[in-house]
Amino acid sequence: MYRPRAFVEDDVAVLRDFICKRAFATVAVAIEGRIHFAYTPVVLDRDGFGRVRFHLAKANPVCAAADGATLNFSFLGDDAYVSPDWYDTPGRVPTWNYTAVEASGTARKLARDELRQLLVDISADQEMRLLPKEPWRIEKIDPAKLGALLKAIDGFEVVLDSLEGKFKLSQNVTPADTTGVIAGLEVRGDARSLAVAKAMKNT
Repeated sequence: MYRPRAFVEDDVAVLRDFICKRAFATVAVAIEGRIHFAYTPVVLDRDGFGRVRFHLAKANPVCAAADGATLNFSFLGDDAYVSPDWYDTPGRVPTWNYTAVEASGTARKLARDELRQLLVDISADQEMRLLPKEPWRIEKIDPAKLGALLKAIDGFEVVLDSLEGKFKLSQNVTPADTTGVIAGLEVRGDARSLAVAKAMKNT
């Protein structure tokens, strides 16, 4: 990841919190000289940099290539266009503010019982975010249907050996310019702009 000094984020706790909150990754792997991508929900286990667990359809080419391969993960946060008109300093140009985390490591295919536990953990994590709704549980699936599902997917665990973030939130401009960008984003008012404005305030 290209990371100018002003935008570097290497605090492991911050990066792991980012992944847990986002919980959805773009996965990249090289297959016969070409980069292939897959998209999947993840569970992050917090030891060391962390361990990422996820599953893919067996028919997905990334699934067939993943076991034993080096995988790269991209987790994108909120993003928003920044208008030069929002700056206090004249002569600036348009840009884009965003947050992103990248990680990599070698994949290991999960055993069937580990795969089932992964499905339990993914749904439990997401269902907790829906409280006070009664959490959905895997036991609600007919055992035969669950068995068929488990045959159609493979799960993987990746112990991360790299983890880095880029939080591009106007850290390279003056405080007055930053204040102007926050105000502009808040006036714009869409969910992503408001999220970026909030992140800027917390930087």
